[in-house]
Amino acid sequence: MQLTLTGHHIEISPALRDYVDAKLGRLVRHFDNVTDIHCVLTVEKLKHKAEATIHLSGGTIFADAAEADMYAAVDGLADKLSRQVTKYKEKLTDHHAREVEKPRFR
Repeated sequence: MQLTLTGHHIEISPALRDYVDAKLGRLVRHFDNVTDIHCVLTVEKLKHKAEATIHLSGGTIFADAAEADMYAAVDGLADKLSRQVTKYKEKLTDHHAREVEKPRFR
């Protein structure tokens, strides 16, 4: 998994980079086929915004979150992405697999 972190109107500190890496690194627990994550952190007046695009094998997931604090925005983003990745994983599994016919005893 490759994580690309970009900041608009904000300097990405090593502590913030480590925090984002730890939060978004947990997505691999849900789904192993995460290939690339591009995260953009933005500050607009009093609103801190975090958005991310995740490239999976066979799809792309996007989420964003805006809060008063950047760390809270990253937490909200990680929660949204976690829900979306688990939903994507559930769509991939076939829950309606045919049942194997049981042999009948006479």
